[in-house]
Amino acid sequence: MKHSINNTPVNLFSYRKYWAQRFGVSPELPMTQAEMAELGWDSCDIILVTGDAYIDHPSFGMALIGRLLEAQGFRVGIISQPDWTGVADFRKLGRPNLFFGVTGGNMDSMVNRYTSDKKIRSNDAYTPQGEAGKRPDRAVNVYSHRCREAYKDVPIIIGGIEASLRRIAHYDYWSDTVRKSVLLDSKADLLVYGNAERQVVEIAHRLAGGEKIQDLVGIRGTVHFIKEIPEGWAVKHSTELDQPGVLSLPANPYQEEPACAVENAPTQAADGAQPIQLNLSTKKFARDHVVIELPPYEALKDDAILYAHASRVMHGETNPGNARALIQRHGARLVWINPPPLPLSTPEMDGVFDLPYSRLPHKAYGEANIPAFEMIQHSVNIMRGCFGGCTFCSITEHEGRIIQSRSEDSIIREIEMIRDTSPNFTGHISDLGGPTANMYRLACKDPEIERNCRKLSCVYPGICSNLNTDHSSLIKLYRRARALPGIKKIFIASGLRYDLAVESPEYVRELVTHHVGGYLKIAPEHTEAGPLSKMMKPGMGTYDRFKKMFDKFSKEAGKEQYLIPYFIAAHPGTTDQDMLNLTLWLKTNGFRADQVQAFLPSPMSIATAMYHSGKDTLHKVNRVAPNIPIPKSVKQRRLHKAFLRYHDPKNWPLLREALQQMGRADLIGNGKRHLIPSFQPKIDGEVSSVRTFEKPGQRFKTKYTEFGAGKGKAPKKPVARKR
Repeated sequence: MKHSINNTPVNLFSYRKYWAQRFGVSPELPMTQAEMAELGWDSCDIILVTGDAYIDHPSFGMALIGRLLEAQGFRVGIISQPDWTGVADFRKLGRPNLFFGVTGGNMDSMVNRYTSDKKIRSNDAYTPQGEAGKRPDRAVNVYSHRCREAYKDVPIIIGGIEASLRRIAHYDYWSDTVRKSVLLDSKADLLVYGNAERQVVEIAHRLAGGEKIQDLVGIRGTVHFIKEIPEGWAVKHSTELDQPGVLSLPANPYQEEPACAVENAPTQAADGAQPIQLNLSTKKFARDHVVIELPPYEALKDDAILYAHASRVMHGETNPGNARALIQRHGARLVWINPPPLPLSTPEMDGVFDLPYSRLPHKAYGEANIPAFEMIQHSVNIMRGCFGGCTFCSITEHEGRIIQSRSEDSIIREIEMIRDTSPNFTGHISDLGGPTANMYRLACKDPEIERNCRKLSCVYPGICSNLNTDHSSLIKLYRRARALPGIKKIFIASGLRYDLAVESPEYVRELVTHHVGGYLKIAPEHTEAGPLSKMMKPGMGTYDRFKKMFDKFSKEAGKEQYLIPYFIAAHPGTTDQDMLNLTLWLKTNGFRADQVQAFLPSPMSIATAMYHSGKDTLHKVNRVAPNIPIPKSVKQRRLHKAFLRYHDPKNWPLLREALQQMGRADLIGNGKRHLIPSFQPKIDGEVSSVRTFEKPGQRFKTKYTEFGAGKGKAPKKPVARKR
């Protein structure tokens, strides 16, 4: 079987359409056989199973993939939030002619259900009325098993964020174990990772052309099983690229002197396992026909250092311009991970977003409120991808670091469509953005350098000299969009890279003058060098530069506007002292966090490898490398969150204990210079005093009762929050 990887992209819309195109475009993709009958269908070619409510909007992955496949001529049905305790819901649209496409939804099902403290969430934003419990844990696995039970011979293809970030052996925070590739646990036939338009379209057309699912090998952005190394490929063990420890050749029992070097002898695997053998020199093969062998699952699951090593190697193979295929053994099975998909061109991006979405929830939900839809219904996605490389984020592992941007005309058409068709549009666009607000059309100045670059970030430790930071295209888009008739205000709600923004004062002026609604949320994440270096985030000097610009342009515009900084608690590399220093910065600058975020080790992220191994995986990892601070215990994670909410009386006992142990009892007292008071209120008891606090957009009262003689008194004046 030919196993080659195509390095020349095929235009998404160049395929000959499938014969079922004659049925035309559906008002919305059907979720019942009655809807199929109305469309004149006797069956679906492809059925997509999702853990989300079906909203026909391009911000929802299943809607986007479904509409794209429809544009290729296929009949696509949707099974949304099925009852996974039986197979009935998985049979309600009948047997698909080509395959089941399975995803957990827009969010990972475990992140969706559990907080960073592993507590069950009380709601689900992707479900009607925000109802929790409408999808199972590890939804991709469960849905795939039910699809197999429903129709044993139908191919199953898994994808979306949940499958994408579990494509190799990965650390699982919720079970505190290393789990196998989800391809094995789900018993699926094929995994697609990333945004997956290229892969899914090629797969659908090849299956429709009579090929078997087992024949679909070598497609970029897919993961599949192989029985043996394909002809024409050479294997390089990962330890040749990054050594996780001191390696030595096996002792020769027949002589005292070192054995003679053998040309092309395989390197000993650090995990002790026998490397996959190929009796050919890798020097004879082109780079794109060399596969990197990762340590097997059986070695990784009990060896955190090897896990960190595998993570480092995997992250080195994420640039589609130079990434090589990976292979990982799971018992007797070999999992082959093809290089990432090639980015979509601007015309392809336009084609995907110009498809005939209704931009509404399916009619089956009636008037039910779906929180995620309410949030994004009037937002516009202008780009995808991120080259920031923040270690706690998995955008790069999923979408890639090459920015893929839509054309200005396509974006304007979508805004006009929202204005003209949305039943409750009031003239306000809630966001023009994407994973990052201000990376639109930013790229490396030299395409050849971009293809060969292996850096994890284009902006850390400083902005790369090869990166184009010109924001003029974005400024032009903002001006054209807000000049449209009927558009009253356009907000920018996506995360802003302020280290990029300060390179374009004109952009900051444009943003601050026209697109901030009183408050702008940005994410310094921390103030201290230790944690920031593990996050790959800029220092507070850059924040100060941006704040100076923000305040200046707000004043020039005659507007009273404020920055709201976001911070992460309990990130790898963070000490208790780091959190105290951050808290003192918050107090000095008058900030009181309403909501705080604790680090959640999501599958496959760099910071997760740090969390699991205790090592700084941004540098060479070996068994003697120094450990970094990892806040893992429940008590320490709670303490770090408590530091961020130092103003909450519920946190004062924990903070008093910690400050005393840290030798900082001087911060406990009832004066302005103190961090927390010496008295402790009794919450929800008899009211002896009422304090009023200010919060952005509202005022609220906190009631409490003091107890115990001689415990001190509450300040008479309210503590004002900086606005």
